[in-house]
Amino acid sequence: MKKLHFPNSFFLFFFFLFSFFFFISLHKASAQLQPDFKLGAFQIGEKLKYTARYGFIHAAEVTMEVQEAKKEINGKKPLHFVANGRTTPSFDWFMKVRHRYDSYVDQKELLPMQFTESVREGKYKRDSYANFDQKANKIVASKGTFTSSDVTFDILSMYYFARCLDLKDVKVGEIIKMKYFLDDGIYPLDIEYLGKETISTESGKFECIKFSPALQPGRVFKKDSRMYMWITNDANRIPVKVEVEILIGSVVLELQKYQGLKNPITSSR
Repeated sequence: MKKLHFPNSFFLFFFFLFSFFFFISLHKASAQLQPDFKLGAFQIGEKLKYTARYGFIHAAEVTMEVQEAKKEINGKKPLHFVANGRTTPSFDWFMKVRHRYDSYVDQKELLPMQFTESVREGKYKRDSYANFDQKANKIVASKGTFTSSDVTFDILSMYYFARCLDLKDVKVGEIIKMKYFLDDGIYPLDIEYLGKETISTESGKFECIKFSPALQPGRVFKKDSRMYMWITNDANRIPVKVEVEILIGSVVLELQKYQGLKNPITSSR
């Protein structure tokens, strides 16, 4: 039996729980979901921390940060987004995982310039990169050169870009078409908008907007698996909770701590 690496079967899935909501194709963004930079959804110094539970097991922790870049790319000083994921000591016995993702984006347009990843899973290691040429719609990556008719984002930059999108005209039941670059190709995904909902978590009670990404059955998801995502219905637009059924059991990702937010958050203790 072929061994399934964590990026394809479990741990990297935690990061994609966020990203799937936000990979919106450019023609959709251009037509209806224009970025509203007046919204000011985030700032340097923001840090979000999440816990991931597999059933009753506290399986992993994920942090996402906005940092000031320490380097220039093509003569420009970019913004630096960082995501780190690690299994907890109680889960390390099964598979010790340490992931880091870095995305550098243009400060004015928030379009990706460079993306790198460092993956450590037991004895398995992978380091890869992707350099984005937005004018030529070309991506030069570890596994080759890729072209697209639209602007394409990496999994981290699109998350932050989409937090600035104006979603006020999206209607309940509407399907949002999405596109993302990952590893060796560009892939589509659909998301259904389900409306507004208030939920309670360990970090507070939040007024949210709710989405359900379409899932492909296979190595991770069952045929009838559903995923639900709750995003704060405020100027921050941060994911609060993600819940999904997988082949064996379920995974819940939940906001634990936040700091450095640019705007007031719609929560109460």
